Amino acid sequence: MKLDILAFGAHPDDVEIGMGATLAKYAAEGYRVGICDLTKAELSSNGTVAIRQEEAKKAADILGLAERIQLDFPDRGLTRVISEQLAELVSIIRKYEPTLVFSPYHVDRHPDHGACTGLVKEAVFNAGIRKYRCKLDLPAFRPDNVHYYFINGYEHPDFVIPVSEFMEKKKQALLAYQSQFVKSEQSVETPLTNGYIPMVEARERLFGKDIGVEYAEGFMTSKTMVVSDLFAGGKRR
Repeated sequence: MKLDILAFGAHPDDVEIGMGATLAKYAAEGYRVGICDLTKAELSSNGTVAIRQEEAKKAADILGLAERIQLDFPDRGLTRVISEQLAELVSIIRKYEPTLVFSPYHVDRHPDHGACTGLVKEAVFNAGIRKYRCKLDLPAFRPDNVHYYFINGYEHPDFVIPVSEFMEKKKQALLAYQSQFVKSEQSVETPLTNGYIPMVEARERLFGKDIGVEYAEGFMTSKTMVVSDLFAGGKRR
């Protein structure tokens, strides 16, 4: 099953935080979009693995994902991934042949987010090497481009995507993770339980303000983007 967009995250909810509205937007336009979570977030302060998996499924349904892939890499152990696990990541890229890959921007307070991007970078490169062997016997493949979304950080983005019509879906997807973002008698205080969703909403509002829309999501690029027509979509005099 080929995907147009495949977004990688270290934990279930990472991708939703960074680019949930963008995924919902392209899913609504008929593109096949998916998420691959490297870990089950088994060390999270709140919730359980079983609860988080149910929440991830609800979020996937809200966003209209064509595929959600769950790996079993160790939470807080992404810098110690062995060659067999890296090969598993390569297999996913070759199997789904995503046109575009997304992963977290490396400047982030949580080390796993940068580590996730390091692994994705390795896997994307290896996936294009014809003689590189992995568990699935699939031909070499390399995506057209790799972009990076923000989780906790805020940088001036290389580009933004207007998502005003899909911001509500993004918030609904985040609220699907009740164990992470909603305080309860059983939960402990974390950065996620203290106004985190409003903070994300405020960030996307700032990105939107830069381009004259209500909301936008911002991204960094791995290589220079080509603009073939400066007037594409604009009015000609």
